[in-house]
Amino acid sequence: MSPAAQGSIVLIITLLMLVSGIPVAFGLGAIALAFLVIYQGFDALHVAAETLWSGLDDFTLVAIPMFVMMGAAIGSSPAGKDLYEALERWLYRVPGGLVVSNLGACAIFAALTGSSPACCAAIGKMGIPEMRKRGYPDDVATGSICAGGTLGILIPPSLTFILYGIATETSIGRLFIAGIMPGLLLTTMFMAWSIFKIWRSGFRAHAPDFRYSWKQKFESIPKIAPFLFIIAGVMYALYGGIATPSEAAGVGAALCLILAIAIYRLWKPDQIWHILRDTMRESVMILTIIATAVLFGYMLTSLYLTQTLAQGIADLHANKWVLMLLINLFLLVCGFFIPPAAIILMTSPILLPIITAAGFDPVWFGVILTINMEIGLIHPPVGLNIYIVNAIAPDVPLAKVMWGTLPYVVCMMLAIVILCIFPEIATWLPNHLMGPGK
Repeated sequence: MSPAAQGSIVLIITLLMLVSGIPVAFGLGAIALAFLVIYQGFDALHVAAETLWSGLDDFTLVAIPMFVMMGAAIGSSPAGKDLYEALERWLYRVPGGLVVSNLGACAIFAALTGSSPACCAAIGKMGIPEMRKRGYPDDVATGSICAGGTLGILIPPSLTFILYGIATETSIGRLFIAGIMPGLLLTTMFMAWSIFKIWRSGFRAHAPDFRYSWKQKFESIPKIAPFLFIIAGVMYALYGGIATPSEAAGVGAALCLILAIAIYRLWKPDQIWHILRDTMRESVMILTIIATAVLFGYMLTSLYLTQTLAQGIADLHANKWVLMLLINLFLLVCGFFIPPAAIILMTSPILLPIITAAGFDPVWFGVILTINMEIGLIHPPVGLNIYIVNAIAPDVPLAKVMWGTLPYVVCMMLAIVILCIFPEIATWLPNHLMGPGK
């Protein structure tokens, strides 16, 4: 059987597995083992354990449970509520100021957790009821939180960048820095649309004579200061050359845990256990996916499927921007059905030689891929953020939540176009701070 026919069979079975609801890690592992046995015999199983081990034998992976712990510690505290209230006091005069406050809180919270679902849940639990209570349209209230939550995988530290860096052997430090300006760009675009939408509708959340005093505004600053301190500590340790990403993640986890205990009095054993339990659960899930994805990639390479696909695309002799359009469409469709971690670990090793041969920067492509993953997070049928928001506001019809996310999906697509026209938005800062990439 030709590699093309084998690849088609693998693709169909893998897609069926992913949409069936089987845990991704177990599904990938089972498919990899089955095809190795079918095409290479039982002797191929001798390398399975070694391949699984090699997939996890990387010091960089230590960063994953540490960043997960950051999110768990902050998510278990009233940090999202304090951050939200502080921003609301400063931005209440802006049209749609409450939406802007929520998006700003999402951006800052994203830099603390690196997790989209954690960001969406933490800010949404406070922001959505408050916006609806003040009369904001349901589609704006829910759609903005869905979109703001996606910033958790773009603004560093980002688990998505860690996975992409591991899968493609790209510098995680460069990826983190590359995500800063696109993250700010996307946050600004979300805010601009929200302000325009509220301004056009003529809606005002407060009475014209309502105002917070300067005393009330400055009273809120101490609530934001710890967040800024943690972000500054992690960024300084990482970009100041003091620590590797794994070590910086350890610093961030320690600071977040200390903050939760000291400021929010999360010192009871059951509260600490809750943080550790959530950290272990999510970390094991991600690390198991990584190990089985490495085995899946080994199977693809052993059967020459990866090489055949790359050669087939190269033989098209298509314009590199046509190629990038096809890749984006492919990632967009994958994001509708497959979780981001699985997409990155399965497709990055295949796409890397293709995009480098076309002359694209792997760091820049990591940002493009991540924005595609963001779109998948607010688009059904996977659309994890949609279901998180629907759980927060169950009386809002799911269809209305989806329609509310649509303008923000358009913003993300526009951001991809802008990054294609001006790739320096992603590449300038890492090149400036760390020197030109190899």
